Amino acid sequence: MSTSPAADIARQVLEEQDWNKRVAIIRTIPETFGKAQHQAIYASVAESAYVSDLAPDFAYVHWRDEYELSEVQAAYDRAFALTNGFNRIAKDVIASTLEAEPKTLLIFRLLLGFIPRELAASTGVLGAASGRKQISASRVKTIESGRPIKSHEAADLAAVIDRAMSGSLFPAPLGILRGKIAKPDTAEAWKTVQEYAAQNAPFSVFLHQRHYGGAFRQLLDATSGKRGDLLEDAVEELFRENRIGFVRTGSSNQKTIATRFGLTVKPAPDFVVQDASGTLRAILECKKANDGGTARDKAARFAALRNESVRLGGIPVFAVLAGLGWRRTTDALGPVVRDTDGRAFTVKTLNSILGVEPLPSLVNTALDGSTS
Repeated sequence: MSTSPAADIARQVLEEQDWNKRVAIIRTIPETFGKAQHQAIYASVAESAYVSDLAPDFAYVHWRDEYELSEVQAAYDRAFALTNGFNRIAKDVIASTLEAEPKTLLIFRLLLGFIPRELAASTGVLGAASGRKQISASRVKTIESGRPIKSHEAADLAAVIDRAMSGSLFPAPLGILRGKIAKPDTAEAWKTVQEYAAQNAPFSVFLHQRHYGGAFRQLLDATSGKRGDLLEDAVEELFRENRIGFVRTGSSNQKTIATRFGLTVKPAPDFVVQDASGTLRAILECKKANDGGTARDKAARFAALRNESVRLGGIPVFAVLAGLGWRRTTDALGPVVRDTDGRAFTVKTLNSILGVEPLPSLVNTALDGSTS
């Protein structure tokens, strides 16, 4: 049974386990096929050999130990015991609870539906009237971690908790706005807290909270920086472990990198790879895209890097990609495969990058372990 030229070369790339040979196959496309066929062929190669390695980054979270259930359970148990099941909730009782067990602040904060900086800002609202300084968000976090709390801090936080639960901390919401206290477990302030503490919250309420709060929402927000640097961090770790000389681009070293390596593309690529003499040997760019339109727009970056590569005499261009947006092959992943000659990797295939020229010859060449 005959196959199309696009399907035939896609099969060759897919079946080739040696990435250098894969690159060699892809580099034959421009000279073997007419320009009108290129888009379809690169898209077919991308679909066949690259799409299956893409994973949705929304399926994972950066974990932190303080989000373990055991941490919350321990704080909850102490808050429950010291307030007699949240039946003793006068300000002075809350303050003494915080002094006895600083970690219980986490439970009171979660009851209010506040994140640390919101609770901190609330102490400033009350502090303006009393002349006390606002407790910082970082201080809220250290108290929740178990650090000792000062009496005036406990009193200020207890006052915030007391007034927030009574609905008197902030003005009544206008229009369609709803106060954070108007949620099932605090709908009737301490009354519903006591009921849920005694009887447990219905599972439907738990799912309802996830519906409007978002599964892992707080953790995702708290780790947004790490998510943004996920690919770059993985590449850096791999290069460091294998002592490959590189410079990771940041906002402060753009001009230095441009001057040092003769780069004109702006911004500079995420990584420049160098040999022991400091000579530029490769450039690498990381790109995440969770929808096809974004992937299409980001693909243009690799065309610019390809032009820079040609200007510099054929320096290899590498891509490290993540997100389901790259499943759009015709005008997104296909062009990236074209502009990198197939040197496109994902988190799943990242280790394979070490076998692609010129990287094998650069392993263990970073001077004195230095990567910059």
